[in-house]
Amino acid sequence: MKSDTDVQKDVIEELSWDAATRQLEIGVSAKGGVVTLFGEVPTFSAKLAAEAAAERVSGVRALADDLTVKLSTVHTRSDTALAHAALNAMQWDVDVPDAKIQLKVENGWLTIDGIVDSDFQRRATERAVRYLAGVRGLTSHIKVQPTGVSTADVTTSIKRALHRSAELDAQRIIVEAHDGKVTLRGSVRSWAERSDVERAAWSAPGVRMVEDQLLVGA
Repeated sequence: MKSDTDVQKDVIEELSWDAATRQLEIGVSAKGGVVTLFGEVPTFSAKLAAEAAAERVSGVRALADDLTVKLSTVHTRSDTALAHAALNAMQWDVDVPDAKIQLKVENGWLTIDGIVDSDFQRRATERAVRYLAGVRGLTSHIKVQPTGVSTADVTTSIKRALHRSAELDAQRIIVEAHDGKVTLRGSVRSWAERSDVERAAWSAPGVRMVEDQLLVGA
């Protein structure tokens, strides 16, 4: 197990190494495997990049993001302009079922809602708008509502995906599925590995909800 000092040092080095975050002044603290990021960043995409960088570091068991997005003049838009940009971005993305999505913009914060057929469509919708200039934050209430897949098919599909991955120790992961809800139990070696397991679970046809009870570094 890494000490808190080592985890803090490694996160700082990862932020300095990543081209998306190396120019930013981001504070890092670590206690009991919980890493906290604090300070100001100029865009929402920078905030996301900092989160991703911290999650890649071994020894990080949980992440608290206290970063504040303070947009520069160049990146600031009115809510009306941002709403038009977001609608256009969703319409231009072939993976986004834009007719099923409702959008709200308030002080640069986007809220998206709707019901889609798969997690792939949910992720595509979030991706289409999160990196737009003027975005201060994003809340997604999009629900996944697939049809026509049995519980046995879901469980088998996820287990096969986990066993195919060279990066995962599938023997340490328990998958339970019922009525489209998947529960993940067991342990993984890192936060990044936990994200990979979640992604594999969501990728199975018929999944509408994933409850992640995996322990990191246990």
